Amino acid sequence: MLRRRLISLVFLRKLLTAAICLIAVVALFSVHFHIVPSSKDHKFNDKITTTRDLQSWTRELAPPHLSKAALQTPKLNGSRRDSDYEKLWKPPSNRGFLPCANPTPNYTSPVESRGYLLVHTNGGLNQMRSGICDMVAVARILNATLVIPELDKRSFWQDTSNFSDIFDEDHFINSLANDVKIIKKLPNELVNETRKVKQFISWSGMDYYENEIAKLWDDYQVIRASKSDSRLANNNLPPDIQKLRCRACYEALRFSPRIEQIGKLLVEKMRSLGPYIALHLRYEKDMLAFSGCTHDLSLDEAEELRIIRENTSYWKVKDIDPIEQRAKGFCPLTPKEVGIFLTALGYPSKTPIYIAAGEIYGGESHMAELRFRYPLLMSKEKLASFEELEPFFNHASQMAALDYIVSIESDVFIPSYSGNMARAVEGHRRFLGRGRSISPDRKALVRLFDKLDQGTMTEGKKLSYRIIDLHRRRLGFPRKRKGPISGTKGMDRFRSEETFYANPLPDCLCRTEPSPQNISHIVK
Repeated sequence: MLRRRLISLVFLRKLLTAAICLIAVVALFSVHFHIVPSSKDHKFNDKITTTRDLQSWTRELAPPHLSKAALQTPKLNGSRRDSDYEKLWKPPSNRGFLPCANPTPNYTSPVESRGYLLVHTNGGLNQMRSGICDMVAVARILNATLVIPELDKRSFWQDTSNFSDIFDEDHFINSLANDVKIIKKLPNELVNETRKVKQFISWSGMDYYENEIAKLWDDYQVIRASKSDSRLANNNLPPDIQKLRCRACYEALRFSPRIEQIGKLLVEKMRSLGPYIALHLRYEKDMLAFSGCTHDLSLDEAEELRIIRENTSYWKVKDIDPIEQRAKGFCPLTPKEVGIFLTALGYPSKTPIYIAAGEIYGGESHMAELRFRYPLLMSKEKLASFEELEPFFNHASQMAALDYIVSIESDVFIPSYSGNMARAVEGHRRFLGRGRSISPDRKALVRLFDKLDQGTMTEGKKLSYRIIDLHRRRLGFPRKRKGPISGTKGMDRFRSEETFYANPLPDCLCRTEPSPQNISHIVK
């Protein structure tokens, strides 16, 4: 009996020893190896833009106070299948086009200045941006010294910002030193000098500036341009003038360090939520008043907008038929219509959406349906603290600059209206080869939305197919800039052209056989 007990005890000891050894071996291997995700997951995540790519078009460093959560690699909300990525987020091919804004071999440094060019910009942020870049080119054509432009302080927004409040003034001057001489202020001895105030003719070419405007140097040392928007032709200019416009817009006109710092903070916080859409929701009081669009508004709201339009002297068109305006596709999509549009395209309800806009007219009463479909509606005010945004309060152009940065860096950019902001962001993203830009076909969409309102169509596969088919080729693919509409003449001919800053191809994008490294840079 005793012998049997001893044998059993020895057996148990051996069994216990073996178990301990097994546990030790497993623990040892767990220290040296980690679980590798499946090749499918790894392949998918490689396609999602990471924080390493952030703001590659600028030079400032990210703010040091970013949270760890904001710096994590984003993951797609919802399905992780490749098909979902391809359908919703994959950037369009750059088709071999890369930025080529450097001057040609025949380009020379600026010659001796003939005089000083003062510029009064007009409009909102992006109207002023394009105007400033045009005036850089005009100064080059005229052999003029450009004085840092004066920003518009009298427009609808009443923004008192100066150039240095919005842009990096020193960088602007230094980066264009080989193109145009730029100074911060007119020399003291010329402050009281008689100057010629001139509104340059819209969409003018080289002959106009080299002949008619250049003659003014015979009598004046200072020429003041009273407006800056659309003063230079979109097409048929020398290659070096076109490339200069691109260098001015996409390299020299950098935002101030303070704006870039907060802009990057907003981008990081959006990316921490996953791939995101930047929605330029142009459903603001000034836009609706200017366009005369009143769909889904109350009678009191429509009357308020009419009075604003009537009392704004520089808005020339006063009597507008809102039904006709909307039928022609001249109205911004309403927040409700945007929600239907995004749902039809297939974006899930968990998609993070950044609202790149000022105050939405009517507030939550008009945002409720969009928010019901997409609860993750974010904005500057939600992503940044009061203290971080306080310096920008009451400065609409500075707030718009923050929206511009977040829009440029978004995975998908969708404007509800093809205004100055939409064109500027789409052009900049084309130049960088950045993400998808989906421009809604408003005229066709209105007809579908009306059928929904009338009950002759319902939301579902049929509507989705119609909307997806409409926008299959509207993803921001590189394509040559559109010329004037056939049959148009005079100013209407120039006005009908696609603007240079909405599409800098072919002047500043060249088809090459890029290396894999260059390809990865352009499609980020």
